[in-house]
Amino acid sequence: MKKILDALYQHQQLGYQEAREILSAMAAGAYNPSQIASFITVFLMRGVSVQELSGFRDALMDLCLKTDLGDYNTIDLCGTGGDEKNTFNISTLASFVVAGAGVKVTKHGNYGQSSVSGSSNVLEYLGYRFKNDAALLRMELEKTGICFLHAPLFHPAMKTVAPIRKELGVKTFFNMLGPLVNPAQPSHQLTGVYSLELARMYHYLFQQDGKNYAVIHGMDGFDECSLTSATKVFDNQGEHLFQPEDFGSIQLKAEEISGGDSVQSAAKIFMAVLENHATEAQTNVVIANAALALRCASGLSLPECILQAIESIQSKKALEVFKKLISLQS
Repeated sequence: MKKILDALYQHQQLGYQEAREILSAMAAGAYNPSQIASFITVFLMRGVSVQELSGFRDALMDLCLKTDLGDYNTIDLCGTGGDEKNTFNISTLASFVVAGAGVKVTKHGNYGQSSVSGSSNVLEYLGYRFKNDAALLRMELEKTGICFLHAPLFHPAMKTVAPIRKELGVKTFFNMLGPLVNPAQPSHQLTGVYSLELARMYHYLFQQDGKNYAVIHGMDGFDECSLTSATKVFDNQGEHLFQPEDFGSIQLKAEEISGGDSVQSAAKIFMAVLENHATEAQTNVVIANAALALRCASGLSLPECILQAIESIQSKKALEVFKKLISLQS
């Protein structure tokens, strides 16, 4: 590791195979916590290259517990996190809206690393029980249209890194990997990222994979369609720029989509959106992200997908999906 760190400190980049091997060795316990922290810190000071990100991704996929749900033609809505905006659980809520609209969802997520409440925090608080039993996940998907894959149960390779990430408490290149390593390998992927540079990297990687995808970036730094500014979208058709009015919304203020200061407050917002008595801003931002996911999965126009998302919330179909999923927990 000393040789690797010396090279990185001299601003050298890792090749694809080298990155893949280093992360595999890290997972195998070949490096001590101080070495891992030093390695992670390098990438806080400089960006990750496409080759490095690709190598890290493939190492994690080599080692993960794969769960074959490919015959369900699912979508994952998963942001990188790490935008330090502390929004409520927008992509998780949008996942239930999408499922309520009839598109099956295999949601990949984790505890919040740099926000109060990640998707795993809020779902656990509301009664979801994490599992990696493929038969149980398949049953949930069939009965409700959605299942949730809690990343630590599928990525044992991350066990050595998790406490170090938590102690650092800031975004790392592992945030960038989350949406790339869904063990269910969904057919469609909506991914929110916190920087335009990272959006372009994802765009390139998904093109190489042949995946049906949409990468979204709020132009004021959000890793989702925040409606606080324009939203850049990279997908199979190219690049697009959407304004808040394209989603039938006025431009929002950041504080209108805050997640609060606790998991409890995040959960309160979560249920308010599903029960259709949240603020207009909270509901609109969920509709916008759900509509982009539906557009990715169905190929329908954005206005058609917005109407589907609205109907999923107003008819309580999204709420029904959530209640049914929770009722299946034991």
